[in-house]
Amino acid sequence: MSLSVRTFHFFVFLHLVCTIDVPLDLPQPPTITNQSVKNYIVDPRDNIIIECEAKGNPYPTFSWTRNGKFYNVAKDPKVSFRRHAGTLVIDIHGGGRPEDYEGEYQCFARNEHGVALSNKILLQVSKSPLWPKEKLDPVVVNEGGSLILQCNPPHGLPPPVIFWMSSSMEPIAQDKRVSQGLNGDLYFSNVLRQDALTDYSCNARSHFTHTIQQKNAYNLKVLTTRGVPERTPTFLLPTGTSSSKLVLRDEDLLLECIASGVPTPDIMWYKKGGELPTLKLKFENFNKTLRIVKVSEEDSGEYFCQASNRMGSIRHTISVRVKAAPYWLDEPKNLILAPGENGRLVCRANGSPKPIIQWLMDGEPIVVPNPNFEVAGDTIIFREVQSGNSAVFQCNASNDHGYLLANAFISILDVPSRTLGPRNQQIRVIEYNRTQLDCPFFGSPIPTLRWFKNGQGSNLDGGNYRVHENGTLEINTVRKEDQGKYTCVATNILGKADNTVRLEVKEPTRIVKGPEDQIAKRGSTVRLDCRVRSDPSLRLTVTWMKDEAQLYIGSRMKKEEDALTIFGVAEKDQGAYTCLAKTELDQDFAKAYLTILETSSSPTSRLTSALRDKPDPPMDLELTDEAERSIRLTWTPGDDNNSPITGFIVQFEEDRHQPGTWHNLASVPGNVNSAVLNLAPYVSYKFRVLALNELGSSTPSPSSERYQTSGAPPEINPSDVRGAGTRKDNMEITWTPLNATQVYGPNLRYNVKWRQRNTGEPWSNVTVWTNRHVVWNTPVYSPYDIRVQAENEYGRAPEPGTIIGYSGEDFPSAPRNVRVYEPNRETVVLEWGPPENPNGNLTGFNLRYQAFNGSRSAKAVTELLSPNQTKYTVHRTDSVSRYRFFLSGRTQVGAGEVVTIESPLKQDEAYTKNQVDIATQGWFIGLMCAVALLVLILLIVCFIKRSRGGKYPVREKKEVALGPEDQKDEDGSFDYRKERR
Repeated sequence: MSLSVRTFHFFVFLHLVCTIDVPLDLPQPPTITNQSVKNYIVDPRDNIIIECEAKGNPYPTFSWTRNGKFYNVAKDPKVSFRRHAGTLVIDIHGGGRPEDYEGEYQCFARNEHGVALSNKILLQVSKSPLWPKEKLDPVVVNEGGSLILQCNPPHGLPPPVIFWMSSSMEPIAQDKRVSQGLNGDLYFSNVLRQDALTDYSCNARSHFTHTIQQKNAYNLKVLTTRGVPERTPTFLLPTGTSSSKLVLRDEDLLLECIASGVPTPDIMWYKKGGELPTLKLKFENFNKTLRIVKVSEEDSGEYFCQASNRMGSIRHTISVRVKAAPYWLDEPKNLILAPGENGRLVCRANGSPKPIIQWLMDGEPIVVPNPNFEVAGDTIIFREVQSGNSAVFQCNASNDHGYLLANAFISILDVPSRTLGPRNQQIRVIEYNRTQLDCPFFGSPIPTLRWFKNGQGSNLDGGNYRVHENGTLEINTVRKEDQGKYTCVATNILGKADNTVRLEVKEPTRIVKGPEDQIAKRGSTVRLDCRVRSDPSLRLTVTWMKDEAQLYIGSRMKKEEDALTIFGVAEKDQGAYTCLAKTELDQDFAKAYLTILETSSSPTSRLTSALRDKPDPPMDLELTDEAERSIRLTWTPGDDNNSPITGFIVQFEEDRHQPGTWHNLASVPGNVNSAVLNLAPYVSYKFRVLALNELGSSTPSPSSERYQTSGAPPEINPSDVRGAGTRKDNMEITWTPLNATQVYGPNLRYNVKWRQRNTGEPWSNVTVWTNRHVVWNTPVYSPYDIRVQAENEYGRAPEPGTIIGYSGEDFPSAPRNVRVYEPNRETVVLEWGPPENPNGNLTGFNLRYQAFNGSRSAKAVTELLSPNQTKYTVHRTDSVSRYRFFLSGRTQVGAGEVVTIESPLKQDEAYTKNQVDIATQGWFIGLMCAVALLVLILLIVCFIKRSRGGKYPVREKKEVALGPEDQKDEDGSFDYRKERR
């Protein structure tokens, strides 16, 4: 069953606002607050504790299932509940066997408003490995040959830690020639005769008990020869030319390559068609192991390791597939509604393969249809909820690699607005810092929250202010003028609540004059300055430290307000001094180094023994062991100037793309004076070396002679490929070009392909020598598949991946399904759906509205709304005004077509208006005047008629004979006369 666009977006709005916690003094369903991990391995020597805690009102009761069946805790005397919780405590110290309690447990927390579930907790008891008894024969190997000593540890839970030692408990020294693999075996790239001087024993350490199980030792017998022949590398692990690896998203990817050869091979790692992710990359085990931390789907692809020595090189390709256990895209959140409101719960998860979504209600499968809600895939829709509809819903997302379980309750409450935090807080903050003013609030319906400064002005939101959904006001950069009283006001239809926070802005603590490096003669007086400026209302403390430890102020020292004076300095006073100025809100520090000169020797010897400096540059650079993709650089270190050399940095410069610019190539320990440098094809290299000590780096050494490598096809394609429109009828494809060490050959160019996505049209292509191409005559904001492949005179790079770009945006069409309604006398609600043709990435809506009454209009109000908002509520200022709304969608291009709509006309308002209009019409006034005139004329005629006398018949009831004078006229009338007497 599908929803209309209007209804759907109304639910989106409710979901966004209903993420506030319910105060515990109000009725609410249970919520799980603490539980044990899904895969729970316990120490068999300790009591077993399976965590399950929850909150709710009334406080929940707890029950458990074990292996899918009700677990009667009361029947087992060794099992009990922890006080005021659902946590199970299994008494192993009292004689229980931990193995008897292995299984899958699940906790249920229930009250009168619903039931919440924990994850299914798989309880397993730790097991320590025990090696079987075995007798190992001596291992015979030729000098220079490769060797694998197998460990084969027994299964442990969790897997044990493996390490190699001699029978005399001395660790086996490991280097790039001898090292331990991920499987625990010990690998020798080539065997030397001195390897037979010790024996080799594999050891397994248990995680919980820390006990060590030791395998019988291997003894080596090395057959020596007069000369060890050099040989090209071969792989000991993995075998063959290719292999595959499956890893789950967010786990660490471990790739391993161990090679044999004479001399010992060097291992290098590459990714086909791209660069290694340097930000989450680690090389371990002397470069034999590649670790990528928390892999994602983008890390899928082909990786290859290359083993090389001066006799040659060999390559192994590892195809990596990244799958994913379910992970949340939109985890369901608790939903708080007032009676009569609508809402929805959303449960969206992703994974590989795509997870299956299953809904439960209070731990039971949902029976459909249900009159209170509708289940639509990953969404549960509620309409016009009523009291008594509260419940806890469970969403289970599962695939082949795992599952996710989330609880989300719906709570039906009618609660006026309230603020929950401490009242009238006072916050102190240092100027130019960021601060947050908290105002937790609650109500049902969910209140709107506004902030005001000093009790006046407009709502604080935007610019330097940002109001979070939980009510917190964030001030990005606090200045002096921000000091004052801030009031938060929470409002819903049932009431209003407010709270106040006072903000004080303090001056930052700064050391305006700090100590400086000094050289002093023994016995002299030294003054170290530390002048501080801070806020006078804050308590300031100034502390001195020497060599990162707090300085003891002895009798030869005097600590003043703005300085430290040392009288009669001695050799022990030499060191690094730090002045630390600190208040309860902030701090500042300054450092200086004090050097003490001896007075008993000559000036030259004093300076030589006491002054330390950066090292002198290395000298005599020499290139040897030339190979196709590597070379050895050797140098002579310069003087260390009384501070030991800690390392060397090898830099290179190439003369084609960035001549004169030096780049770091390798780092070398300070006790080494040569390095084998891995080189890229088709680069003319020049090298130099810098020496390092704790005072800094030397000036660069003189550069070496140039070394040119041969060409090859590119091994990677351009990175950061993008497609975006600069006009509504184009799409600009851009990318980051290959650098000087990636081109691998002359005439580098890029093959650019594109096609409109999901249309079945063929690829278009062009070859360019720059890092951009513009495609014209494109439809508005349409997706395109894009590929960019590097090519030089030696060939093409591997086939590139496909990225999705978009053509240019345009103004959006008008919002759809716009309507205005009045749920009550206090509010007017505007609802709408997204534009039918957004013509781009919708960035929001522009809303302008104004109240009007007849010909009078109030000042228009303008609001910039977010793209996912589809409802806006106006709180009336009076009960008779109507509202006129102007609404349009907005993309990066600008605002689109405007929809104009007015609030509905009330019936009583229409009746009143019609009455007033009739009474003021000209025709109605004229009619009334004519009627009045006619009535006046009739009255006048009647008056005249009555006043002049007239003939009218008279007949008495009495029978009297008529005289001759009483004879009637011909018209039947009589004359009436009055006779005089």
